[in-house]
Amino acid sequence: MWRRSPAGGVEVLLVHRPKYDDWTLPKGKLEAGEPFEAAARREVEEETGLRCVLGEELATSGYRDRHGQAKVVRYWAMTPESGRFTPNREVDEVRWLPPAEARSLLTYERDRPVVDSLPA
Repeated sequence: MWRRSPAGGVEVLLVHRPKYDDWTLPKGKLEAGEPFEAAARREVEEETGLRCVLGEELATSGYRDRHGQAKVVRYWAMTPESGRFTPNREVDEVRWLPPAEARSLLTYERDRPVVDSLPA
């Protein structure tokens, strides 16, 4: 998720997940039969309260979760269209940050190439 800042630069949205005490990019799981693009929009809205316009596909991330399961996460550039963040059980805080600050705050190295692949 990204937007143009009032100063004309780019800002990236990071989410804080209290369950893991981490800062990451919004993401989630596919529901049965759900297309990746629909899942991306749904999960971002569930976590952030923001409805988005889907843009180009970005870098893909792969890793093993805490149970050793292989995970692949596909990301898209999204811009907010409407909505408002309200803290919830999955995400208790969001921050809009310039890419360099976002890279520094991210908990996982695997998220940094995704931030780097956002439109400038």
